[in-house]
Amino acid sequence: MPRKSSPTRAQAAAYQLPHWDMSVVFPSLDSPAFAAGFQRAVENVDRLEALFNEHAIGNPAVAVVFGDGTVSIFEAVLTQINDTMEVVNELSAYVTSFISTNSRDTQAQAVWSRLQFQGVRLSKLGTRLTAWLGALPTEELVVRSPLAADHAYSLEKARMEFQHLLSRETEDLAADLSPTGGNGWAKLYGNFTSQLMVPIEMEGKQTELPMSSVRNLAYHTDRSVRQRAYEAELKAWEGAAVPLAAALNSIKGEVNTLACHRRWRSALEISLEQNNMDEPSLEAMMMAAREAFPDFRRYFRAKARLLGQEGLAWFDLFAPIGGQENPWTYDAAARFILQQFGTFSPKMRDLAERSFREQWIDAEPRGGKRDGAFCMRLRQDESRILMNFKESFNSVRTLAHELGHAYHNLNLAGRTATQRVTPMTLAETASTFCETVVTQAALAEVSPQEQFVILEASLQSAGQVVVDITSRFLFEKALFAQRQERELSVDELGALMVDAQDQTYGDALQTEFMHPFMWAAKSHYYSTNRSFYNYPYMFGQLFALGLYARYQADADGFRSAYDELLSSTGLANAADLAARFQIDIRTPAFWRGSLDVIRADIDRFEELAEGQLTSGL
Repeated sequence: MPRKSSPTRAQAAAYQLPHWDMSVVFPSLDSPAFAAGFQRAVENVDRLEALFNEHAIGNPAVAVVFGDGTVSIFEAVLTQINDTMEVVNELSAYVTSFISTNSRDTQAQAVWSRLQFQGVRLSKLGTRLTAWLGALPTEELVVRSPLAADHAYSLEKARMEFQHLLSRETEDLAADLSPTGGNGWAKLYGNFTSQLMVPIEMEGKQTELPMSSVRNLAYHTDRSVRQRAYEAELKAWEGAAVPLAAALNSIKGEVNTLACHRRWRSALEISLEQNNMDEPSLEAMMMAAREAFPDFRRYFRAKARLLGQEGLAWFDLFAPIGGQENPWTYDAAARFILQQFGTFSPKMRDLAERSFREQWIDAEPRGGKRDGAFCMRLRQDESRILMNFKESFNSVRTLAHELGHAYHNLNLAGRTATQRVTPMTLAETASTFCETVVTQAALAEVSPQEQFVILEASLQSAGQVVVDITSRFLFEKALFAQRQERELSVDELGALMVDAQDQTYGDALQTEFMHPFMWAAKSHYYSTNRSFYNYPYMFGQLFALGLYARYQADADGFRSAYDELLSSTGLANAADLAARFQIDIRTPAFWRGSLDVIRADIDRFEELAEGQLTSGL
């Protein structure tokens, strides 16, 4: 039976919300063109492996000698690596587009499994390259090779990674085991949770909804609906908790084990290295965040008063307030974003316009589709965005956020695949900046009543990024520490999660209505390659707020420097890039300044809330 391909532009027009168009890459997964593309990727990896073998790259039996031919060998190897990554990354994005929108697609899952094998091969070659570069005088290489000079920061990071390499045989074994180890558990989590159907009563009738739809009910205007959704969600997670706890324990156990053998102090140290960030920067940011918790609790208490509650329940965190929000259709959201991006630059507006015109966006929620939102680079200056659009300003913000990632990819397009490797801390800069541009414009243009609604949505997001992100960070830090000793039970994972929520939300949340299964709801915990997939979001939010303040002070001077910053996010560490804007991220002062912007919004929100409460009496 022939298999349907990803919808084309003409087919997508029939949907209420757009599906992305992947037919511009290949007609379908079972097309001859895709088969040829897959074979081309394999042949690229073959050529790269042959080049490594020819020059004994990373061969422990052959001593590394720096001579006249080393520069040409390095340049040939790096050129082939960049060419191979272009082909493999495009293929990976194409296959991901099927899995992320329909995890029940068994053909796509099978193809992904085949592609993972090529990923394992590349991982092994990456280890060999690190071992080779670590034995070279990279300072001299940079002097003698313009290509090496262009990739100096990547070479610097390779020398750091070299200090933590195991033997080649052991690293190869770890790579071979990854698809059936931690990556296998991560795949189980993604497939299992995307297909999880939740029994729930809606409008007096018992029905089943995808977990993503049930979680979206957290934004419902009716508190009884929100509470039923919350209770149904927790019950569903409880029923699914045993395999998810096994997945989480296995993933964190693997990360701990490899970190120990590779002589890292902790998984957090690895995360900081991956994010081009140092410990003083993290501590300064976290200190400023902790100082702001009392202010966020003022916001939470004011929201509780507006809802007629003494304190917020978990299912009240996303409750709409300030009256009925005017719905934002997808078309209205697109028009507004285009208008606001145009105020920054024609380049940013053109990128967004192209995204809508060429159908880069998959916006329709549906069963089997991944929850949440993301943007992935497809090829050259082209991206693809997944989201689950709801007719609210929150979805407008999300769309602007993901388009910001696409704008970042546009600015990175002229870099090589190696130079484009961007840490999460800086990867969130453009997205949060674009989100801020759109939010501030909405606050200035809509009616006073809608301003209140949007202000609350902005604070709601800020609360997630500062308060909830900290709770997730504390949970993961405690989990890694305890996982050193043994596996944790479902109840113990829940207790760790509630304790982290108590440390951050404090008495602003009702203790009987916390979320002990947030460890199951957040896919970010289920990665062997990216631990602490949390604090970088806070970095991105607060760093972007600081940049936005500079944009307001000198818009013309900011624009060109900003685009150059985005194009350089893989070329230096976060502190050095921030210094270009006279920002010192290693002291709390900068972070406090960004949080002061949020504090001012909280003050304004409290004032508006008291006005509403007074007028309602």
